[in-house]
Amino acid sequence: MEAVYEICAVRYAHLERTARHNFIGGDEHDGPMPLDYYVWVIRGAGQCFVLDTGFEASIGAARGRQLVQPVEVGLRAVGVDPAAVTDVIISHMHYDHAGNHELFPRARYHLQTDEMAHCTGSEMCHAAVRATYEVGDVQAMIGKLFAGRVVYHEGAAQLAPGISVHRVGGHTRGLQVVRVRTQRGWVVLASDAMHFYANWQQRRPFPIVDNVATYLDAFGTIEGLASSNQHVIPGHDPLVLQCYPAARAGLANAVRVDLPPTRPVP
Repeated sequence: MEAVYEICAVRYAHLERTARHNFIGGDEHDGPMPLDYYVWVIRGAGQCFVLDTGFEASIGAARGRQLVQPVEVGLRAVGVDPAAVTDVIISHMHYDHAGNHELFPRARYHLQTDEMAHCTGSEMCHAAVRATYEVGDVQAMIGKLFAGRVVYHEGAAQLAPGISVHRVGGHTRGLQVVRVRTQRGWVVLASDAMHFYANWQQRRPFPIVDNVATYLDAFGTIEGLASSNQHVIPGHDPLVLQCYPAARAGLANAVRVDLPPTRPVP
């Protein structure tokens, strides 16, 4: 029997902003368009992966982000003990995806070679480029590397039957998306390859971008990996929390994206 997994999107933070901040060139209809911040649990076949690790309260406060709940609280609410997690996937090294350095003491960390080369390379001499990274996150990952806890991937790689990572770049040099086999088909967790459904569907990139053409090319790759467009999950869209069923009854900040949506998704 082929392995299938459940996927929980766990919201840990929020940012109020308007649409002009979410597209290159702004938006002429500048209404509310907030961001939600998620970590993701991929669980099944006797394994539990966590995709991305969020940021700590101090980093959120310094950057003006509202912490809805600490990441560890959100994970425990869906039945995950961070100390027991054996594998963490880092989609990219931006501050909101690579923090909480000590939360997963047993885990191996999976990321793209290109991503770590980028955030330790000459591009970081430019303040505008390094602004979306936290030096402590980069230093902590180097520490894990020297402790034998980092696995580098170059392009596509299978991490377990039914789970694979795929480098698409664009938003950052080594951004990777995750393809997961679920009971409803192949779901792609797109992370910041698309912050919102609208970035993808309207082919309008988010303004933080390493390479615009690569960003736009990634959409075709993602569409080819997913069972359908209804199986693509963006990285920061509040609609994810609104469209999918709660991970368990009464839980406000976690949903199951391996299940069919309870309302139409864009």
